[in-house]
Amino acid sequence: MKNFIYNTPTRVYFGKGQEDNLGNILKEYGIKKVLFHYGKGSIKKNGLYDKVINQLNASKIDFVELGGVEPNPKLSLVLKGVKIAKKEKVDLILAVGGGSVLDSAKSIAVGAKVDFSPWLFSIGEKKPIDHLPVASILTIAASGSDMSNSCVITNDETWEKRGFTSECNRCLFSILNPELTYSVSPYQTACGTTDIMMHTLERYFSDINESSPLTDNIALGLLKAVVDAGKVVMEDPKNYDARATLLWANSLSHNTLTGLGRDYVMSVHQLEHELSGMFDNVSHGAGLAVLWPAWAKLSFKASPERFLRYSYEVMGITKTNNSEADILAGIAKTKEYFKSIGMPTTLAELGVYEDSFEKLADNAMFHGKRVLKDIVTVDYDMALKIYKEAK
Repeated sequence: MKNFIYNTPTRVYFGKGQEDNLGNILKEYGIKKVLFHYGKGSIKKNGLYDKVINQLNASKIDFVELGGVEPNPKLSLVLKGVKIAKKEKVDLILAVGGGSVLDSAKSIAVGAKVDFSPWLFSIGEKKPIDHLPVASILTIAASGSDMSNSCVITNDETWEKRGFTSECNRCLFSILNPELTYSVSPYQTACGTTDIMMHTLERYFSDINESSPLTDNIALGLLKAVVDAGKVVMEDPKNYDARATLLWANSLSHNTLTGLGRDYVMSVHQLEHELSGMFDNVSHGAGLAVLWPAWAKLSFKASPERFLRYSYEVMGITKTNNSEADILAGIAKTKEYFKSIGMPTTLAELGVYEDSFEKLADNAMFHGKRVLKDIVTVDYDMALKIYKEAK
C-alpha cells in the first residue's frame, strides 16, 4: 500500500429537508454575499430555486445570480461568472444542481482570485493557490463533485475538455437530500449511476503492483450497492433508500476513498472527456458506458485477479474452470447492465463514427504530449484501438 493523504474537508448535510437549513448554515460560516449558480431552469420547475431564494432572503444574505450552466460546462460562462464574482465581491459560490454546475462554480472560484483565465488551470499551465469557498446543493447522483478535488471544463472556442485536480476544488459544505433527485429523468439517472460506478471501477482497476485489500473491499462493496440501487430506481424512481444509496455513493466514489493506497490515472475518463468535448450532445455517463467495456476487453490480461473478483463479487458470475471466460462474462454482463438501465453500448448509438476516431485519439493524447500509464499503457495506438472496439 502506497503512502497517501486522505483529505475530506467537506461538511455533508445528508437527508430529507436539509436544504431548509441553508440560511442558518451560511450564517454559521459568516457568509454575507453569495453568487447563486445553477443550470438551465430545472430547479425552477421543481421548486428548489424558490426555496434557495427564500432561505437567502430570510437570513438576510445578499446574493447575485448566474444561471445557464450546460452539460459539459463551458469556459465562456465561467469567465462571465468570474467577472460577476469580482465585481460584486461575493464571498462564496453557491452551486445548486449537478456536477456541471459544481465544476463551473469551482472554476469561477479559482478564477476570481487571479488576473488570468482559469483555463490555464485546466490545461496545467498554472496551479491555483487560493479560491473563493464553494458550497453545493446536489440535485443528481452522478459526478461526486460535491466532495471531489476535481474540476472539468470545456473550452467552447477550441472544444477541448480538460480537468485539473486541486485541494482548492473541495466544497466547503454540501447539502444532499435524496428527495431532490426524484425528478431526475431515467436517462440522466442512468448516466449518473454509470458515472458513480466508473469513478470506483477506474480506481479499482489500477496500480496492480500495490496491495490495498481494505480499499478493494470498500470499492467492490460500493459497486455492488450501486448496481443494485440502480436497478431499483429505474423501476421505482421515488424509492428513498435506493436514491439515498446512489447519492451517498456518488460522494464516496469520487472523494478518493475507493482508491486509497494506489496510484490511478482514470484512462477511460480521459478518453471520454475527448468524446463529450468534441460531441457536445454526448452525456459523460453515456460515453463512459460505451468506452469502459471496450477498454476492459483490451486490458483484462494485465490484471486477471482483479477482473475475476469483480466478475464474481459485483456482476455475480458463476465460477467455472475457465478464468478468462469468467472475466469476459463479467465484462459482458456489465455491458448488459448498462443497456438494461438505458445506456448506449456503442459509439454509433451516440452518432460517433470511425471517421472521428483518429482525431479523438490524437486529442486524448494531447497531440503526442502525453501517455496514460495504468494497468495498461494508453498511448495513441491503444486509444485508437479502444475507440474502434467501442464502435
